[in-house]
Amino acid sequence: MWEVFLLSELNYTEQIMEKIYKASREDVFIATDFLDIADYHTVRQALLRLSKYEKIQKIMNGIYYCPQYSKLLQEYESPSPNKVAMAIARKFNWTIAPSGNTALNQLGLSTQVTAKWNYISDGPYHTFKIDGFELEFKHRNNKEISGMSYKTAMVIQAFKTMGKDHITEEAKIILRKHLTSEEKEKLLQEGKQTTMWIYNVIKEISED
Repeated sequence: MWEVFLLSELNYTEQIMEKIYKASREDVFIATDFLDIADYHTVRQALLRLSKYEKIQKIMNGIYYCPQYSKLLQEYESPSPNKVAMAIARKFNWTIAPSGNTALNQLGLSTQVTAKWNYISDGPYHTFKIDGFELEFKHRNNKEISGMSYKTAMVIQAFKTMGKDHITEEAKIILRKHLTSEEKEKLLQEGKQTTMWIYNVIKEISED
């Protein structure tokens, strides 16, 4: 009976590792990402086992990634800050969106490299310092983030960061190229609840 149990545990671990290998190299994982394979307790034990044998690396309690070796840098790559932020949001069941310079950077509106990644969240204020970077989650009212796609909320936060009088034609062109037709449609629909000046810019960049 005990041998059957151990074989079952190892089989689940192999399935979890296979799913990790098939994922994007930047993906970051939490236990609930594998509930299609086994129950929460089994998955948690499997992740701890894989971490112990250095198949994956623990970023913080309950959050893991599979380090990729960079031949160029001749060292293992650090986890993606944005992917870590999204994993934290899944773990705590928060809705988040990039804000400040993080939103500008992800939308191609800034090339500034920063050690602090900023997000708005419907959860409590929290900061996490991880492997050379810091994640800051600022609490916002649900109306600023609920009912919006991740990309819509990020664009709105980018506009707020730039300010009404500092959104250039170049920025509008960049956003038109960055956003897909589907994302523009969502932006038009979901952005109706934001302030008028932001929605006017949304209409401009959503024009074909």
